[in-house]
Amino acid sequence: MANPHSDRPPLRLGILLSGRGSNFLAIAESIRCGRLAGVEIAIVISNVAGAAGLAAGRDLGMATALHISKGRSRDTHDADVLACLREHRVDLICLAGYMRLLSPAFVAAFPDRILNIHPSLLPAFPGLEAQEQAFAYGVKIAGCTVHFVDDELDHGAIILQRAIPVLESDDTHSLAERILAEEHIAYTEAVRMVASGEYEIRGRRFVKRNT
Repeated sequence: MANPHSDRPPLRLGILLSGRGSNFLAIAESIRCGRLAGVEIAIVISNVAGAAGLAAGRDLGMATALHISKGRSRDTHDADVLACLREHRVDLICLAGYMRLLSPAFVAAFPDRILNIHPSLLPAFPGLEAQEQAFAYGVKIAGCTVHFVDDELDHGAIILQRAIPVLESDDTHSLAERILAEEHIAYTEAVRMVASGEYEIRGRRFVKRNT
């Protein structure tokens, strides 16, 4: 079947990461294999010099940039990152383990065009170490959430979630690894849904349009 959106220019992604960037690599692999059509990675940006994900981007021949955040104000650092994203004509930003809160000015510059993935079924267990929080709480179902970014932590409209059972044999490490496997699936699917443009946000609800 022909792609009804094949005449559109590719949606250009800007990836922001601070560490190994496994979700970035999952998205890149989905693009390479054709599972995520009509999308390209325009730039990979890190705020940490030794980030493995930045090195992986270079190894894949992608444009990369380093904007170290340590010792700089959030507003100044974010202004530099925004300038880089605009220089590379980014349409949609994907946070892939970006351990930095975005300033309100940054979020306002890309309204409903910044995605984040969080390793819990929001609104449960926002913030750091969500998997450990869930395990310690004794939940029977865990998972991950892809959502738009707004001015509040782990708060924007939810695009999709994937759930897994917490097994009797799980510990915090095994649960985190199984959630991560779901993240790699969920992020690609969420980018595909947003790239289609066939949705609207009603209040906090991400609603797919009938096509």
